Amino acid sequence: MHECPPLRPAVRAPAERPSRRTSGPLPWLTALAAVFAAVQLTLVVPGSGLAWDETVYVSQVGGNAPAAFFSAPRARGISYLVAPVAALTASTTALRIYLALLSAAALLVALWVWRKVLPTPVLVGAGALFAGLWPTLFYGPAAMPNLWCALGALAATGWVVRAVRGSAGPAETAGAGAAVALVALMRPADGFWLALPLVLAVTLVPGRRLPRLGAALVGGLVAGCVPWTAEAYARYGGLGARLHRAGEIQGGLGWNVAVDDHLRALAGRTLCRPCDIGWENPATAVWWLALPLLAAGGIMAARRAGRGTTALLATAAGVSTAVPYLFLVEYAAPRFLLPAYALLAVPVAEYLVHLFARTRRARRPAGVGALTLVLAAHLTVQLSVLSHAVRVGHATTKEFAAVAEELNRLGVRPPCVVSGDQAVPIAYYAGCVSRQTGGHDASITPEALQALARRVPAAVLTAEGDVPPPAVDGARAVLLPPGRGPGPHRTYLLPGPATGRTAATAKSG
Repeated sequence: MHECPPLRPAVRAPAERPSRRTSGPLPWLTALAAVFAAVQLTLVVPGSGLAWDETVYVSQVGGNAPAAFFSAPRARGISYLVAPVAALTASTTALRIYLALLSAAALLVALWVWRKVLPTPVLVGAGALFAGLWPTLFYGPAAMPNLWCALGALAATGWVVRAVRGSAGPAETAGAGAAVALVALMRPADGFWLALPLVLAVTLVPGRRLPRLGAALVGGLVAGCVPWTAEAYARYGGLGARLHRAGEIQGGLGWNVAVDDHLRALAGRTLCRPCDIGWENPATAVWWLALPLLAAGGIMAARRAGRGTTALLATAAGVSTAVPYLFLVEYAAPRFLLPAYALLAVPVAEYLVHLFARTRRARRPAGVGALTLVLAAHLTVQLSVLSHAVRVGHATTKEFAAVAEELNRLGVRPPCVVSGDQAVPIAYYAGCVSRQTGGHDASITPEALQALARRVPAAVLTAEGDVPPPAVDGARAVLLPPGRGPGPHRTYLLPGPATGRTAATAKSG
């Protein structure tokens, strides 16, 4: 008989080590959004007042004064966005905090759309590059539409990229359409220039045709433009008439190279119209001049990593949104290019992450240090320009408030009407309605203004050296507090309740 070998105790295989699971981009994006909000709340919000355009948008839904005249180019999307707060309180601080937190959350959401097509370093890098620009920080808590166009453009392009990369499901289709609708609701022209390359990419490129997604993009554009179009027929006699008037107000749309204007505006000018200033600080535009080269490098780096389509689509959409402001409009404002900056941040981040990775693999700490110093210098310049823009903005709105306070003291109190130089923001601060007898915001005749002055207090503001308009015939001129710029120098109190209140005040004094 053969002996059976003794049984050996079973040896258990060593348990596999649990693989390290990365937490994904959410913690990084959350931290980025938190920092974005914190910088706004710390550097931009304290002491800020509403600027000219903001008073127009906010007054439509509440705030401190009756609705200002709403000119042809404007869209009501931002008014809808601020309505929940503006309808409840006239506090500018409350509105700023609401918008700062909302814009930070929207940045997180827009970047989160890209999580399936970009690695975490590139995604977080793109978000940081965009969030670190001074126009992004300055307009984060502002009642202005441009940042929301940028975030909508970023989200829309992200949804389209996901669909093109093979995930064309209901979420991508609905998300892309909704994001384009948001942009069009804010600024219809921006919605068109965003949708154009995206629709072409999903309908004409062989092998990547997604007609359902193309229809969703076009549908979103149309849906977002509905309020603007309806108002065109209700107030302007049709869509063509409103488009014509909008073009007139913007100086006539045509071939106008404004690249140099945008370069000069980067020094902290929130509006450069006419942009006949010198190039005050060329260092503020170094990053802007390098942007095309960085984006091109990013496209090549992304192609080597298998993400060429992603970088190309982001670049195409970004360039498209920049075209009208660089070549068709005769003036500049840094906020106009925010959608382009948001999208071009994707290929730029691809290139920078590639550079960091290559220098680290080559064990070149000097190269990594140099790149870090360059990015730190860039951020320092952006924060410096932000500080300048905030100081100028605060000083300007304080002057508006000082003139408004003087008007109230002179008897121009609600209900009241203000016309003339800088009338729109000053009327808002005074609690009055603004009505102009000429210019882009012309909404009343001189005779009608004089008739209105017999019922409510009315004032006409003029700047130094201005010829008084015909509406001030028989009005009493009063000097206003001096300001730092060429703003209102005197006011004419039209005969009516205001002059009666002023005389009574003087007699009692």
